Amino acid sequence: MPLSADTEIARVLERTRTIAVVGASHKPERPSYRVMAFLLRQGYQVFPVNPGLAGRQLLGCEVYPVLASIPVAIDMVDVFRQSRYLADLVGEAIAAGARTLWTQLGVVDTEAAATAERAGLEVVMDRCPAIEFPRLQAAGLLPH
Repeated sequence: MPLSADTEIARVLERTRTIAVVGASHKPERPSYRVMAFLLRQGYQVFPVNPGLAGRQLLGCEVYPVLASIPVAIDMVDVFRQSRYLADLVGEAIAAGARTLWTQLGVVDTEAAATAERAGLEVVMDRCPAIEFPRLQAAGLLPH
């Protein structure tokens, strides 16, 4: 079962240092761009993943074509792709050694989540860290 308790989600956000944003966009009006900017402001090291933008800079970060091309260990994979791509992304996240699979609002695939969990990943599904972080700060579960 994906994590749903506030304390569990706060723990994930607190221990995470590196985040791959899969489906990152260079368009400021897109949610993935705004969330990536938010994550950077919170002090996370962010690695945008988008094969169409690979090699370019996005918010000062190099864009990678796939998870496997990121040169450091990734704590969290934050998915902005459609649900139908999640099963393949879970395999990539497992291979990359990620600790957490986080899927954005509307990105739901319970079978893919179960596969990730069986491989030892924690899963946060159908939530946005840019919403959860300030909410959990306000609740006193994350530092300001």
